[in-house]
Amino acid sequence: MAGASKSRIKSYLLKKALHKKEKYFKRGIITKSTLWDKLVFKKLQDLLGGRVKIIVTGAAPISTPVLRFFRLAFGAVVCEGYGQTECSAAMSGSVPGEQEYGEVGPPLSCNIIKLADVPEMNYFAAENVGEVCCKGINVFKGYLHDEAKTREAIDEDGWLHTGDIGRWTERGTLKIVDRKKNIFKLSQGEYVAPEKIENVYMSCSLVAQCFVHGDSLQSALVGVVVPDPETLPAYAKSELGLSTTSMEELCKNEKVKAAVMKAMASAAKTFNLKGFEQVRDIHMVAEAFTVENNLLTPTFKLKRVESRTKYKDVIAEMYSKMK
Repeated sequence: MAGASKSRIKSYLLKKALHKKEKYFKRGIITKSTLWDKLVFKKLQDLLGGRVKIIVTGAAPISTPVLRFFRLAFGAVVCEGYGQTECSAAMSGSVPGEQEYGEVGPPLSCNIIKLADVPEMNYFAAENVGEVCCKGINVFKGYLHDEAKTREAIDEDGWLHTGDIGRWTERGTLKIVDRKKNIFKLSQGEYVAPEKIENVYMSCSLVAQCFVHGDSLQSALVGVVVPDPETLPAYAKSELGLSTTSMEELCKNEKVKAAVMKAMASAAKTFNLKGFEQVRDIHMVAEAFTVENNLLTPTFKLKRVESRTKYKDVIAEMYSKMK
């Protein structure tokens, strides 16, 4: 993929191949036997053994461009599942042949799903949006020796509260639009869901990872950003005239920081983030968030407490500059 981005010919062939394969896909044809498969996608397909027919993605949301690429390049059925450990992994899933993006399908046959009001975030079930709740034979009985946490997860009527905000589409599928569990309130009373904001910022080509922080004592958000090592050095050279390719040096450069913040602001505008949802300042680091440095869970979700602890001095410094 890095080679395709550096070569105009390879880049053209890749875009052409995706366009041609999409025509097949829209007609309901999922195949890996076209000319474009042999010419462009065979190496990718061989990485998975060459005979894969079904791919299931879960654990964290998959972006539309990535899902589209998987469906077209691998010539396989790609389904997106949604759920959590407390409901035996899944409660809904997209059906084979699904052509929409960003949806996690209808409920599984073993459970039912309802949406519950979240008034503090202006989400109401009457408007087909609210917290996703699940009930069925796949829902767990409770946490071992932890009755308080069990009551927090499962209400008196047996509904498992996921902490995710979902929306019913006109087609009867579920779409996850926000997160309730990790919301926090800023000093002016606005509620913020950091995961949604982080996903917006990570859509920037210059941003690989992002940790957004805020609390009830502050009126603005700040962020710790890991720039993308695949794109930043080339951008810094072509657009900013910098010769260094060292990520450590680039992360300390004020020109680079301004460029990254500009790209993030552009993404925020594209995805209609409100003013209070946008970061006021960022600190860039070259070290990625990983499972090994204890900043990610085994399913690659950000550990917020650990991240806040690791970068507490940096966060304090950014807030001090705002005063």
